[in-house]
Amino acid sequence: MDSYVYFMTNIHNTVLYIGVTSNLEKRISEHKSGINKNSFTYRYNCNKLVYYEIYRDIKSAIEREKELKKWRRAWKNELVAKENPDWLDLGDCGS
Repeated sequence: MDSYVYFMTNIHNTVLYIGVTSNLEKRISEHKSGINKNSFTYRYNCNKLVYYEIYRDIKSAIEREKELKKWRRAWKNELVAKENPDWLDLGDCGS
C-alpha cells in the first residue's frame, strides 16, 4: 500500500506542517474539516495541501518525514516551489 509524506500550510503560506499517512485523501479531508480541534493544523489554520511524496511503504515515508522535519524552512520552501511554484492547494484537485 502506498504511503505519503505531505506538507500543509495556511492561506498565507507562513506555517508549514509535515505529516505522513497511508490514506492521503482521507487525511487531507480531516485537516480541512478541522476534525481535531487540538491539532497543530487546526490551531494554525493549515488546511492547504501544497506538496506530497509517494512511498511504497509506511516505514520509508516515516523516515522521509523525519528527515524533512530537520530541514531549514528555506529548503522546504524550495522543495514546494519546485513542484508547485504557485503554492496551489493540491487538495482541491482530488489528489
